[in-house]
Amino acid sequence: MTELMDLESDDDGVARVADVAGGVLVGHDGSECAQEALQWAAGLALRAGYPLHVVRAWKLTTAPQPATLEPGYIPPLEDFEAAVREELEAHVAAARLDPALSVTCHTTHGTPARGLIESAARADLLVVGARGLGGFAGLVLGSVSDQCVRHAPCPVTVVRTGTAADRTER
Repeated sequence: MTELMDLESDDDGVARVADVAGGVLVGHDGSECAQEALQWAAGLALRAGYPLHVVRAWKLTTAPQPATLEPGYIPPLEDFEAAVREELEAHVAAARLDPALSVTCHTTHGTPARGLIESAARADLLVVGARGLGGFAGLVLGSVSDQCVRHAPCPVTVVRTGTAADRTER
């Protein structure tokens, strides 16, 4: 079952910080890497008996277009937030997580690093993906995962692209 919950709103009525009262928090930006991080975090949360919180931070430039967008009319931020939540829920549904796992989807308006770090204030673990670049560049974390590792108020696990598939094949 997927629940919806957010804690702090900005002046426009959209959530800026997610309410995560313990459990595993995983960031999801819609990428394949984020989907792998979601799978990894869900497996850990299920084994540990923790709830899973899936967060997508967004801005107008990264949000999917809401259905109410028309030429000459820019919808309110709440419509963009709803479009982001709908897309996030579709990614979570596509992951086909164990139905016994408690999953809550959150959206936060702002930069990904800030949204994840602030939302992790009461989380037991923050999980983020890192897109592999290969070669020497592959040794460097992405900017969001790097910021989370450095500034999150809880332990952080970075899931590299391809690691979830490697583990299931063994």
